[in-house]
Amino acid sequence: MTKMGFGGGCHWCTEGVFQALRGVAQVDQGFVQSDAPADSWSEGVIVTFDRSIIPVATLCEVHLRTHSAARARSPRDKYRSAIYIFDESQRHEAEQEIARFAEGFGKPAHTQVLPFRGFKPSDERYQNYYRTDPSRPFCRRFIDPKLDYIRQHFSDVALPESNAVAEHAVDRGNVSQDRDSAAIMTDNSSSVETQSRTSP
Repeated sequence: MTKMGFGGGCHWCTEGVFQALRGVAQVDQGFVQSDAPADSWSEGVIVTFDRSIIPVATLCEVHLRTHSAARARSPRDKYRSAIYIFDESQRHEAEQEIARFAEGFGKPAHTQVLPFRGFKPSDERYQNYYRTDPSRPFCRRFIDPKLDYIRQHFSDVALPESNAVAEHAVDRGNVSQDRDSAAIMTDNSSSVETQSRTSP
């Protein structure tokens, strides 16, 4: 199994996104730290995955397309846009995917590739936020659209829909679309989600 970290928006959303992918064995939700100036604790997740099922490049692409990667942020931002690597062999793949995303999007990506330095889990009440109750208004408004996007544009690695107890129902089916020409989750979506989150 391989580990990587991802951050860029509300970690409730990021957790839900990666839990919806085949080959992902575990998603730990919390706060991630890197080297200065990105040494503040920023919301994110640690993903444990089987790279023979889902490669590093695909995880990075999913991350870039489900949060506002093109929005400039401070390295000390609570919602720092980052891919946290656990070894240098992951750096090239992450940087290559960021460059490809920026070229397709037509403007620079502000997602940083950073060394992983530390992790603090979030409050247990918020762990598995989407899976414990997907009917929450926050889940319906902000997480469901991201999961719909994954099932549409990443059908080869998307898990079937899950109900509140994470039992898999019927998949919506494969949709063969060119990811480079597909719509990317907009900056407005992520900026609203970070301002509107409330406790369940």
